Amino acid sequence: MKRIFTSIGLVALLSCFSVFGDMPRNEGKLLALRALKIDAGTITTVERDATGTRTIVKLVLNPAKGSNIHVEVWLPDAEKWNARFLGLGNGGAAGKINPAGLSGMSAAGYAVATTDMGTAPNSDSGIGNEEVWKDFGYRATHLMTVVAKQIVKAHYGKAPELSYFSGGSTGGQQALQEAQRYPGDYDGIAASVAAHCRTPLHAYFLWNDQILKKCPFTKSQDASVIAATNEYMASREIPIAAGNFVSDPRCTAQDIEAVIALARKKDATLTEEHGAALRKLFDGPRHAVTGERIFNGIPLGSSIEASHGHLYLFQWVFGKDKNLADINFGADIDTYTAKLAPYLNAENPDLRAFAKRGGKLIMTLGTADSVVPYLASIDYYERVIERQGGLDQAQSFFRFYVVPGLAHGGGPGINQAPNLLDAVRTWRETGIAPFDLQGRHIENGKTSWEMPIYPYPTQTGWNVATKSFKPVDGKRGGVDRIAERFRPAAVE
Repeated sequence: MKRIFTSIGLVALLSCFSVFGDMPRNEGKLLALRALKIDAGTITTVERDATGTRTIVKLVLNPAKGSNIHVEVWLPDAEKWNARFLGLGNGGAAGKINPAGLSGMSAAGYAVATTDMGTAPNSDSGIGNEEVWKDFGYRATHLMTVVAKQIVKAHYGKAPELSYFSGGSTGGQQALQEAQRYPGDYDGIAASVAAHCRTPLHAYFLWNDQILKKCPFTKSQDASVIAATNEYMASREIPIAAGNFVSDPRCTAQDIEAVIALARKKDATLTEEHGAALRKLFDGPRHAVTGERIFNGIPLGSSIEASHGHLYLFQWVFGKDKNLADINFGADIDTYTAKLAPYLNAENPDLRAFAKRGGKLIMTLGTADSVVPYLASIDYYERVIERQGGLDQAQSFFRFYVVPGLAHGGGPGINQAPNLLDAVRTWRETGIAPFDLQGRHIENGKTSWEMPIYPYPTQTGWNVATKSFKPVDGKRGGVDRIAERFRPAAVE
């Protein structure tokens, strides 16, 4: 009887081997990924996508009670993989995953991942929840990176040769948090329109919101102020910008007064009340008691209409029922800063660890962007220069490009910025640092003009004799430094 069962068991075992031997290679890989154990998380889905050229892994991470981070990792088939891992940033308050970016970059050969940053289903998830603050600030992006690399290694049998991160706006916050907090995560980082100075930025939104609730501007009045600014600043501009957009909004109080006067002269609907509001909007928020700088004001030549809203961070601290018009810029801003800034802000200028390992970072901001004004990034980059010991030392691994006339998507000047991921990858892999990057102005789907952009502080000038662009020395600084108390040290 024993021999009979042994024979039966052998037949069953050989049959099992035959089944697995005949199993399609991809199905075997799917089973292996489904069985993969990850720290503080669960793989929920492993499947082939409709194209039949890649594998999609979905998972949930729960590093703490109250934390619920969704991550997706898209893996092109081995023969299409470029041996690179790419982390993609999110936008706004996050809370969802955009498959378009994952699809495009995986089709380009990257093993790519992104996260909802732990704020699903919407920004209300952060109300009173400190774990969500940590996730949104830094934790979700780092954990996404760690687990994605684990999945990449399990899937391909080897780790990525190099890893890159690309993100804009909130994705820019994620990018700089990675460089500052986790310098070993990425070899190259592309941070466009980076919202790295997060809590002061939202204080700016609230400042503008409170002013505009009391003294609204119509779209026509907003356009009148922009037109007056372009006219007033035209004499300082190169031909392509003069009268069309402002390539350098840094200005004096006298400039602001002149712009207000010209706007009111050309638009009779702009009242003295509008003039007073513009002074506050262009100056920006200050502490109500100490007068310390919280954030700079709306850049000259950018949209007033776009400069407010996005007030969910105040609800995170003060609750959904709080009347935001009642929040003051004294004790309330102190409370808000103390609770959120150590998690959300990416303001540490010490990037030595990232630089030492050969990391490369490119950051851009647009001069017509009133959603994430570039002035705070000049402040940050100047502090990086100080920490590194000079401009040359900073530029050896970190280059900052101020893009003339770029808004937060579109804009009156350059409205298609260069591909930063390609630029940072070329820099990291060839050792050749970028100098000029090409920006374009697109109208009706076609390029109407192009313009080189140079790394700060170099600006784009005009050679009258040859009728061509040229690099010219630009000024350093020229913006108020955000007070240190509003950018406290980061904490875990």
